[in-house]
Amino acid sequence: MHDLIASPFLNSFVVLRPGRLEGIKLPEHRFRELEYARDSGATLPFWLAAAARARWGIEPAIRPASEAVLVRDASMYGHSRASWEINLGCDLDCEHCYLGKKRFSGLDEKGKRRLLLMLRDAGVLWLQITGGEALIDPHFASSCRLAHDLGMMIEILTNGTRLSNPAAMESLTASRPYRVTVSLYGATAETYDSFTRRRGAFKRVTLGLAAGIEANLPLRLALIVTAQNAHEHDRMRSMADELGLPYKEYTHMSPTIYGGAESLSSQSPAHLKPLERFAGCNAGRTFLHVDPHGKASICKVGRDEQIDLMDEGVRGLARLGGIADRLMLRTGGCSGCRLSENCSVCRPLAKRYQEAKAPLNTYCQHGQKGNTA
Repeated sequence: MHDLIASPFLNSFVVLRPGRLEGIKLPEHRFRELEYARDSGATLPFWLAAAARARWGIEPAIRPASEAVLVRDASMYGHSRASWEINLGCDLDCEHCYLGKKRFSGLDEKGKRRLLLMLRDAGVLWLQITGGEALIDPHFASSCRLAHDLGMMIEILTNGTRLSNPAAMESLTASRPYRVTVSLYGATAETYDSFTRRRGAFKRVTLGLAAGIEANLPLRLALIVTAQNAHEHDRMRSMADELGLPYKEYTHMSPTIYGGAESLSSQSPAHLKPLERFAGCNAGRTFLHVDPHGKASICKVGRDEQIDLMDEGVRGLARLGGIADRLMLRTGGCSGCRLSENCSVCRPLAKRYQEAKAPLNTYCQHGQKGNTA
């Protein structure tokens, strides 16, 4: 089992420790030393042992570098980050969910293994595993283990209801993620269970958070604020503070991935926060998204053109940059808009809002008082 991962990352080289967010940036000649040590059977270089001691407080055992460090090869595709919906099925039924129907379907275990190998070959170093609810997938544990063994840094997005499950906890401690983000939908059982439309959901998530804290998992909370739970907004913050967990708040509800409006009714207009100007992103270039069936897109929102990796293989990703360019163009209802230079949402997301016939004030400057251009 490797202690460290050495990998190309964008235009640089890094050394990372599984389960930890901190890393070490390497000059190219040091990375080449590690490649040579891996291929020649040499022991771990003294400079890396000293750096690991200083950064993470660990003392790597004296052994061949190939055993202590997983040295990853460069990829011609350069997709360093990916999100993966391991399945869309969920044990909750929240009305705000952008996934809409949440059908429980996807690749079998063999297909998931093949997909992860392709993501490794695409250069993916940082992998976010999400759902639906990721922890209910029957192949969650084996998928996490393989991603870890392939030298990926794992983040898990979860609703937290299964964190106290012994099998799930065993998987998370054996293939330790660098982050586990838990969505929080309220601060009392009455609100939480009503929001999720599942009796006992609040009890399960509080047990899950307690188990995660006890296991010293790197937990972070996502506070989801909607019309249904907004009255507990401050109590949700207090709950996070009492647990000693960092958190981020989400107040903008999105249309479903199918352009449906059913999720928008949960929006709390009083809690809408100004969005920052959209200044571009690397979707489709250094980042990609994969759905449960192995179909790649530029991101979770821009799914209009997908690449079937199970049919085309990793070579299909060579087309993803061109797809990103087309999807990011200001077309359709945004053509000729004088305010587009200061848009707060990308074109794929604006299209979803337009398909859902969402109120302009939820995503567009034309819905804000004083903007008539």
